[in-house]
Amino acid sequence: MRVLLIEDDPMIGDAIQGALRDASYAADWVTDGLSAIMTLGCQHYDLVLLDLSLPGKDGLEVLASIRAKDNPIPLIIITARDGLDDRLRGLDGGADDYLSKPFQMAELLARMRAVLRRKGGTATPVLSNGLVSLDPSTKEVSVNGGCPLQLSNREFSLLQALLVRPGAILSRSELEDRIYGWGEEVESNAVEYLIHALRRKLGSEVIKNVRGIGWMVSKGA
Repeated sequence: MRVLLIEDDPMIGDAIQGALRDASYAADWVTDGLSAIMTLGCQHYDLVLLDLSLPGKDGLEVLASIRAKDNPIPLIIITARDGLDDRLRGLDGGADDYLSKPFQMAELLARMRAVLRRKGGTATPVLSNGLVSLDPSTKEVSVNGGCPLQLSNREFSLLQALLVRPGAILSRSELEDRIYGWGEEVESNAVEYLIHALRRKLGSEVIKNVRGIGWMVSKGA
């Protein structure tokens, strides 16, 4: 999944971006409100992490701009502004959650998973199409209820992208978009290599190739 981090503090931004990538997210980072709005206008994201104290355009203004366009993207405010008025303005303005700095990355990651579940209309933390079950908190996958297997970060990201939309065909570029962030080198056969690795672990029937279009997992029963 691809995340946009909007944070002007270089140390905090670098630390969060690194932790997000370690947790298998494709994480892009901008440092001001205007860049955030421009970026959201030309790139698909699955979730936004928004600081409030930004140069150029305040975080609450960025939030208002996003929701004014009827953009339903999941959004979590991460800020040192922990007063009740700020929290109320953020949540009433359309944020899905509000986390005060300092925080532990484990908590942020858990809140991200919870927000994504709510936006996806599911209460269970496990993604499944009836055949394959993937736990985002552990990056473990099982097939037909078998023993769970551990996936690499890239393998997890690719399988997660497919399981979020079972039955939908995703092209190579769409999969790359969900796996790699800005500045990350993408080899020409990276998607094929990851799919081959997943099929070796899970079986050839798990991921289907639609020739000339892309790949999919079935909707299941």
